[in-house]
Amino acid sequence: MDCNDYQRAALRTARDVDAPDEFMHLVLGLVGEAGEVAEKVKKLVRDHGSDLDRLDRDDMAAELGDVLWYTAVLASFLGLSLDDIAQGNVTKLADRQRRAALGGSGDHR
Repeated sequence: MDCNDYQRAALRTARDVDAPDEFMHLVLGLVGEAGEVAEKVKKLVRDHGSDLDRLDRDDMAAELGDVLWYTAVLASFLGLSLDDIAQGNVTKLADRQRRAALGGSGDHR
């Protein structure tokens, strides 16, 4: 499945774009799901000494799927193609790698 196929499939389970406060709903949903990923990692650190062998990869896959869903639907809400976003990100990172600027911080390095 390519990114745009996934985006179209995700939209079949999304609320109507005209739903009240839909933009805020999508942004907060994305942040919440990313927080659930972080929470699982926090518990791995706290309870299992960061032992990646103890990480429940099925749970992580489910949470990452939720992050992906919100990303795809939010992109669509903004009129953006998930394929274009993915390609743009890879292009940006390849440019940073070519310039030895992968480290550091800031979007415009």
